[in-house]
Amino acid sequence: MTNIVDQITGHRRMRRNRKADWTRRLVQENRLTVDDLIWPVFVVPGTNVVEPIAAMPGVNRMSIDRLVEAAKEAADLGIPALATFPNIEMSLRDETGSNCLAGDNLINEATRALKRHVPSIGVITDVALDPFTSHGHDGILREGEIVNDETVEQAAKAAVIQADAGSDIIAPSEMMDGRIGVIRQALDDAGYQNVGIMSYATKFASAFYGPYRDAIGTGGLLKGDKKTYYIDPANGTEAIRDAALDVEEGADMLMVKPGLPYLDICWRMKEAFGLPVFAYQVSGEYSQIKAAAMNGWIDGDRVMMETLLAFKRAGCDGILTYFAVEVARALSKRG
Repeated sequence: MTNIVDQITGHRRMRRNRKADWTRRLVQENRLTVDDLIWPVFVVPGTNVVEPIAAMPGVNRMSIDRLVEAAKEAADLGIPALATFPNIEMSLRDETGSNCLAGDNLINEATRALKRHVPSIGVITDVALDPFTSHGHDGILREGEIVNDETVEQAAKAAVIQADAGSDIIAPSEMMDGRIGVIRQALDDAGYQNVGIMSYATKFASAFYGPYRDAIGTGGLLKGDKKTYYIDPANGTEAIRDAALDVEEGADMLMVKPGLPYLDICWRMKEAFGLPVFAYQVSGEYSQIKAAAMNGWIDGDRVMMETLLAFKRAGCDGILTYFAVEVARALSKRG
């Protein structure tokens, strides 16, 4: 018998493929796997230190020895890579972020320890200066201005030093013009042709970074804002132009930061360039999910998975997320 619904739909019923768990699994278009995860971690000086970050429930600052332990668990779970961020002593911070050039600074010592004790996991390091500056900006401050070219020169030197320490991928996030090309040339000249560059190709002047800045100890330091070098959240076309320059200069991978509010940019970048595209699910995104879940307003585990799957649907090859270990554990239980 033909139902009036069949007459309207032409016998095409979308619910046929949704009727059971097994049919839904057969036609699922995107899947999240442990191979999609990069775990951002925070490093502090000292020994046997694990400091909970109040604004990021479940996330800790760790001394290098405890970071190594955590990295071993991550590797056992199958997580491909870590992205490390240091919180160094205030006495080492200055106007130019000069400690970024120290071969034995916190970030480089962490890299050496990770490569020594957990060689199977990738290490991604950032050359932005904000963890090292006394003013919290990503570059060198001269007379109230973040100077582009001097910052790029210093970032390139820091990149080579990080490669010396064993960094697998340099991820420049300071958003200075020309940085990718200069860093690529510096790495190649130093013999590091195999060290990749994951460009923070579109880093927006977002309000979602607050908990991260607390985590690396720059929240109370920042003078002014970062709008002169980060991208205006209103500007999608400018973001793609910015990414295009990074592609021309030799970026191997592209990143969108923040993540969920900018899924359109993820999609546009993947369509435009065909390079591996990653999204950074930043601290504010993580914290709002955790806070809502702790208050019983949402199912935190389901929302966690749903947001990460959204990145895959938007064309991302992977996600930097503070949920990485939680997700990897959950995926392992699914078998």
